[in-house]
Amino acid sequence: MDQNIFIEELLSIAKAKDVEAEVFAQSVEVFQASAAEGALERYEVSKSGGLTLRVNVDGRSGYAYTERSADAPTLVERAIDNAKSVESEDEHPMQEPSDYVAGIRTRLKLEDMTEEERIALTLRMEKKALARDPRVKRVGECDVGISSSITTIRNSKGLHAARQGAFAFSVVTPVVEEGDKVQAGFAFRLMQEAANIDDCVQEAVAQAIDKLQAKPVPSGTYRVIMENLAMASLLEAFSPMFSADEAQKGCSLLAEREGQTIGADCVTIIDDPFHAIAPRPFDDEGTPCQKKLVVDKGVFKTLLHNLKTAKKAGVESTGNASRPTLWAPIGAAPTVFYIQPGEMEASALQAKLGDGLIITDLMGLHSGLSAISGDFSLKADGKLVKDGKVVQVVEGITVAGNFLTMLQAVEAVANDLKFALPQSAYCAAPSLLVSALT
Repeated sequence: MDQNIFIEELLSIAKAKDVEAEVFAQSVEVFQASAAEGALERYEVSKSGGLTLRVNVDGRSGYAYTERSADAPTLVERAIDNAKSVESEDEHPMQEPSDYVAGIRTRLKLEDMTEEERIALTLRMEKKALARDPRVKRVGECDVGISSSITTIRNSKGLHAARQGAFAFSVVTPVVEEGDKVQAGFAFRLMQEAANIDDCVQEAVAQAIDKLQAKPVPSGTYRVIMENLAMASLLEAFSPMFSADEAQKGCSLLAEREGQTIGADCVTIIDDPFHAIAPRPFDDEGTPCQKKLVVDKGVFKTLLHNLKTAKKAGVESTGNASRPTLWAPIGAAPTVFYIQPGEMEASALQAKLGDGLIITDLMGLHSGLSAISGDFSLKADGKLVKDGKVVQVVEGITVAGNFLTMLQAVEAVANDLKFALPQSAYCAAPSLLVSALT
C-alpha cells in the first residue's frame, strides 16, 4: 500500500475512535564502502523505512511502530492499548499546522558521485594513507559513507510537514610502526568536506607519527587547552544536561537554574537548527525550529523543550523535540549545538597557556562520565607545552573534573570551531583555555 494512503487510513481510524493521532514516517537510503589491503572490503547500499503512530488517550500518549503499510486498525489499537498502560499523567500536546523557515542546504559532493566513484574514492584514500609515509604499515579503518532521509509528520490537527536531510563522512585510521612501537592515527571529514581525502589522510598520518614519541606526564593539576574536537565530543556527551525532559526527570543539574551563571563570561552556547551543516525547519513533532542562546556569556538561559516539557513548565517549546530512533518516544535534545568561537587564533591561545597541557583526544566518553552529576574521568591523549611551545606528545593519562566547574574556569576561547562525529546531534566547539584540570 502507498504510504500516504496508509497514513490517511491511520488518521481516519483514530478520528473515528475519537483519539488524537500523529504519524512520524521516515525513509533512509545508505551507501557505505570500506577498503582494506587495496581491495573493497565491504560495500553496502540499503533502503529502509517505517513509521510510528502516536495517539493521545485521556491525556496519555501511546506509541506503535511498523515497517509495513498494512493492517492499520491493528496498529491503531496497539497504540491505544499502549497509551492506556502508561502511568505518567504528563500531557503531551500535538503540534498545530505551522509556517516554517526554509533552511538552505548545500548539496554534498558525495551526492553527485556515482557508486563507482565513491568506491574509487575509498580505495584511493587507503592508497594515499599507505603512500604518505614508509612507517605506515596498514590502515585499520578506511570508510566513505553517505545517507539521505525524508521525514514526514502528519497529525489529526491538520499538520503536514516534510523535510529532507543528508549526511556524508570519510574516516581513515592509519597504523604506523617504528622499531617495537606501534601507533594509530584517526581523522575524519564531514558533509561537504567528506570528499577531501587528502587533508584527512595527512592529518591522520601526522597524528599517528606524533604518537610514536608519546609518553605520560606526572600527575597533578595543570592549566589545560581542551582542543576543539575533544571539547566538541565532551559537549556532545554532556548535552543531555540541557534537555528539559532529563531535567523534569531529576536527571540534570540545570533544572530550574535559568538566569544563573554556570560558565565564564567568555562562554556562549548556541543551538542553531538553521546552521548550514544540517538545517531543519521543524523538530521531530513538527514544531517550528528556532535559533537560541542556551548559555549567554556564562548565564544559563533555557533548557531545550518539546511540547510536553514546555506545557509542564508553562513555557513555549523551543523546537527541540527529538526521536533518537524511529521507534523511540519523543524526548528533547539539541539540533546543531556549539560553543560560540572567540577571536583568538589557536596559536595565540597556546602562547597564552604558557605551561600546561593540550588535550587532543578523549576516550571512554560514554562510560567515564555522568551527564547527571557533570563529573568526568576520561583517558586522554595530548601535548605538553612549556613557555607556549609543544615539547612532548602525551598519552596514557586520565583527565578528571566536572563539566560545569570547567565551564566556569574557561579563561579564553579560540576561533577554531570544529564539529565532532555526530551522535544524537551535531556538536561543535573551539579550543578552550581552562585554568585548572586534574
